[in-house]
Amino acid sequence: MYYVYVIVEDTRQEKYVGFSTNLKARLNQHNSGTGAKYTKCGKWRLVYYEAFADEGDARTRERRLKHDGRARYQLYVRIKKSLTDQK
Repeated sequence: MYYVYVIVEDTRQEKYVGFSTNLKARLNQHNSGTGAKYTKCGKWRLVYYEAFADEGDARTRERRLKHDGRARYQLYVRIKKSLTDQK
């Protein structure tokens, strides 16, 4: 499976959209500072993911969320409560 995910940093409420084949390991990378350059600091939590059987479909979805403001906005509206709830 291939995953497109949204994580949120708890204190600054920054959001990050990413791609992975192993969500648990990737979240651990973000939290240990070895994930993406953008996520080096803070405690990140997974708030949303989509699963795809095809890698190309997953990469297309990630690209759309990262580069298409309307697609990202629509997703964030749909998961608004998850983005703001701190656990």
